[in-house]
Amino acid sequence: MQREQNPQTHDWIFTLGRRELVVHQRYEVLSMLNDFLLGVWFTIGSVCFFYEGEIQTAGVWLFVIGSIQLLIRPAIRLHRYIYFQRLPDTNHDA
Repeated sequence: MQREQNPQTHDWIFTLGRRELVVHQRYEVLSMLNDFLLGVWFTIGSVCFFYEGEIQTAGVWLFVIGSIQLLIRPAIRLHRYIYFQRLPDTNHDA
């Protein structure tokens, strides 16, 4: 098995015989899902501010949820970085 990194995209490419597996995709999907949900929470939360009462309180909670998700984005990137650093570099093991 060989491991190499694409210098333009920084994706790791693992070559197993004739097949290549790009592991980066699972982290990309997590990041896109997180960003999509961020947009949903902040959009609904913003609309809630047009009304008074309990719906405005719901808007505040949606902003809190969105803010917490903003912290998830760098956590996904950090996990990806640590995951790839722990993989053995077969180019130097031989």
